[in-house]
Amino acid sequence: MATTLPKQFQHPYKFDAKYKKSAAYFCMEFAIDQSLKIYSGGLGFLAGSHIRSAYDLKQNYIGIGILWKYGYYDQYKKEDRKMGVLFQEKYYQFLEETDIKFTIKINNHDVWVKAFYLNPELFGTAPLFLLSTDLPENDYLARSTTFKLYDSDPKAKIAQSMVLGLGGAKLLEALNYQPEVYHFNEAHALSAVFEWIPKMGRKKLKEKLVFTTHTPEEAGNEKHNIHDLFQLGFFNGLSLEEVREITDIHDDIFNHTLVGLRLARKANGVSKLHGIVSNEMWNKYDGVAPITSITNAQNKKYWADKALEKARKDNDSKKLKERKKELKRELFEEVADQTGKWFNEDVLTVVWARRFAEYKRPDLITRDIERFQKLANDVDKPVQFIFAGKPYPMDYNAIRVYDQLVDLSLKHKNMAVLAGYELALSKKLKNGADIWLNNPRVTREASGTSGMSAAMNGAINLSTNDGWIREFVEICPDCSFVLPIVDHRLPRFEQDQKDLDNLFKAFFDEIVPLYYDNPKDWYKKVISSMSQVVPFFDSDRMAHDYYEKLYK
Repeated sequence: MATTLPKQFQHPYKFDAKYKKSAAYFCMEFAIDQSLKIYSGGLGFLAGSHIRSAYDLKQNYIGIGILWKYGYYDQYKKEDRKMGVLFQEKYYQFLEETDIKFTIKINNHDVWVKAFYLNPELFGTAPLFLLSTDLPENDYLARSTTFKLYDSDPKAKIAQSMVLGLGGAKLLEALNYQPEVYHFNEAHALSAVFEWIPKMGRKKLKEKLVFTTHTPEEAGNEKHNIHDLFQLGFFNGLSLEEVREITDIHDDIFNHTLVGLRLARKANGVSKLHGIVSNEMWNKYDGVAPITSITNAQNKKYWADKALEKARKDNDSKKLKERKKELKRELFEEVADQTGKWFNEDVLTVVWARRFAEYKRPDLITRDIERFQKLANDVDKPVQFIFAGKPYPMDYNAIRVYDQLVDLSLKHKNMAVLAGYELALSKKLKNGADIWLNNPRVTREASGTSGMSAAMNGAINLSTNDGWIREFVEICPDCSFVLPIVDHRLPRFEQDQKDLDNLFKAFFDEIVPLYYDNPKDWYKKVISSMSQVVPFFDSDRMAHDYYEKLYK
């Protein structure tokens, strides 16, 4: 097979000598632009920044993903203001049709897969190929495989991973292209190995395969019954005996992450802490690849407001403050449009915005309503709170928490809950926030990245000491407000209460007095945070590290 892409898909730049090694990056989701809704949350935001930096650094790198017909879902508020889930067809005329079409077998049926192409010059990305089964040659069940990102039906979800894995392997074959590195961002593309091993052998594959894990709890990693996978064709025609010999799985529970770690040459966690946790999790198993850490990052070129950045470079607190107020007004127009409330740009504004999940505790600060009201309703030094984020559409407990926050917001003029948390709203929230609130239970957040791009836009992080923030504190101890570490072995309700007490202590003793009583020092802290968050938490560093630490 050729080592260069066909002419019509080649990179629009000459490769930097440091990044000539060819790599194919498999990921279930990419958050590249608001107009391309093929992502759900952190994994996609990370992949989108990575593929942008690959372009900026002139890397020999391509992305392989899936074109989701309905995206993840469209979030809206129903008549009673409760959260609604809408699956609406998406059309992307800016994607290029290709002549690449092939079949893979799912549940012993031929399923046609077609590849679409995102031109690198459109959004400034490395070449990206997106696979779809929504073709007239397929029956409805096969067509629906690429309808909804992370389908709630377990077998449909397996079929989706087969499109990414087996389909991605077939795509490279159709391109007559053989990259030197296969990079799995999570285990979704694992089925590809059962296409490659019969052709190149396990030893050769191991030389080429690297693996990134994002999940700090073993229970959070995909597992399926091996017989269900076999029936669906996940193993690409190999017998169960062959599969067991290749994967060293001898019971009926097939752990996708474990197999990925066994077949890869090298692997990584996505923060220093997550690298340590991952080694503790997986080193008890035989044959696992060495696990290093490459801390996640976000693309400054995409996220950072240019006027704010200029004020930072000039160390001009006055201009920075003026621009921050403009950005707050833009955010507050969105708040007014969605909620009918006009927020004040002179008031300290706190934003909690990310995927709604139980361990992230979106409602934590509202659990002591008296202290919350004292913060929000102070006559002289009030605080405004904005919440936003998408729960998984079938996570009814997370949706219930979202709806409870909506109900609470109706009783407080200084509280708003926004719908439609995607790239565009995320950018508005980061631009307009004074405090970026992040309060997961410690050890549960593998990395987290939203606070990085918030810091690039003049928001100060207030966070539990988990994930990436630990490394930010090492670089700049005074750039954030970080809560004391609570013993994660305590019962959850005790952890939550201690973190809640520390959260309010930070607000009452440090944050509110600094913002209102000492604005000069506040903006010194803002400028320091903006200056120190790069270069380490810019995705150019991350994309470089993948070549240096994983691809070599």
